[in-house]
Amino acid sequence: MVSRVDRGPVANWWWTVDRWLLAAFVALMVLGIVLSFSASPPVAERLGLDPYHFVSKQLIFMLPALAVMIGVSFLNKRYIRRLALLMLLGSLVLMLAALYLGIEVKGSRRWIYIAGVSVQPSEYLKPAFVIICAWLFAENGKHPEVPGNLFAMILLGLVLALLVSQPDLGQSLLVLATWGVMFFMAGLSWIWIIVLGAVAMGGLVLAYGAFPHVAERIDRFVTGEGDTFQVDVGREAMMRGGWFGQGPGEGSVKRILPDSHTDFIFAVAAEEFGLLLCIAIAALFAFVVIRGLIIAAREADDFPRYAIAGLVTVFGFQSIINMGVNVQLLPAKGMTLPFISSGGSSLLAMAISTGMVLALTRRHPEKRMQHSVTRSWQSATVTH
Repeated sequence: MVSRVDRGPVANWWWTVDRWLLAAFVALMVLGIVLSFSASPPVAERLGLDPYHFVSKQLIFMLPALAVMIGVSFLNKRYIRRLALLMLLGSLVLMLAALYLGIEVKGSRRWIYIAGVSVQPSEYLKPAFVIICAWLFAENGKHPEVPGNLFAMILLGLVLALLVSQPDLGQSLLVLATWGVMFFMAGLSWIWIIVLGAVAMGGLVLAYGAFPHVAERIDRFVTGEGDTFQVDVGREAMMRGGWFGQGPGEGSVKRILPDSHTDFIFAVAAEEFGLLLCIAIAALFAFVVIRGLIIAAREADDFPRYAIAGLVTVFGFQSIINMGVNVQLLPAKGMTLPFISSGGSSLLAMAISTGMVLALTRRHPEKRMQHSVTRSWQSATVTH
């Protein structure tokens, strides 16, 4: 146990980090490993791999992810910004390279091989984009002569252009929605809200007309016609599971769905462990978002307030999209469930993002120490 009188970096970290958020993130990681054991073996066997190929991969990435999350949470605001800037520049370069040298999967070029490992640069782009935009919004508020809002708009346009070029409309909407939340917090006028809303609606209309796969998914969702096999099977699996599930390993959805270990792992959880576990998972995601927003609202400094809110907004929106597709509340979209779906890039990127949340939500021991010294000095003055 770390002593309160210890002033080392580990002790300071332990007594200043938000242990509720830390516990929620670790719980989601553990659930990811448990559900990987349930969902991935049949997928691996269909692909001719070792039954526990994806489980091993999840474990191999989970340990470094935990270390990365803890390591990033030690950083202060200045180093968080520096890390985000390096990640942003690297992600933009890799996303551009992926358009020409990347792996094409289902008509999209979102992955690129680095040292024999496939990397999805857009996953690392999201937390970096949030941090840099939060800093730009904060600087614009402190120094109106600095065109921080304008730079944030230019950065948004650049990111959206690269995402649409892949194409990845789901990530584009996620980035745009998160940017809008931060811009709203930064005090944008109603005129900007109307303009941004019109741009978003216009973008959806253009995407519907320009990308056949987007139109097909929306049409299937609205009419229920066409190839709805995965979403239909996922919904039936959730209904079969009931409140308590059919038991670990007893589900059937994982044996017929090609994406049961990624996009539809929530359906596997419902069938084998029941709706109670699904409610618990949703509650964990909601807890992280609500607690993050509450802490952000208490921040006096604009930068951590916008950054915390943006990071937990990405976390929440991404989980809502994944779970919404599984229960047929949203059109089908390949979006992973943070920390739970199988995927190395998603796991490591989410670890960096949550590490940033833990770093920015840490209590400031130097302020409490200064306050304590001031009170001691005042008490001594009164005594004398």
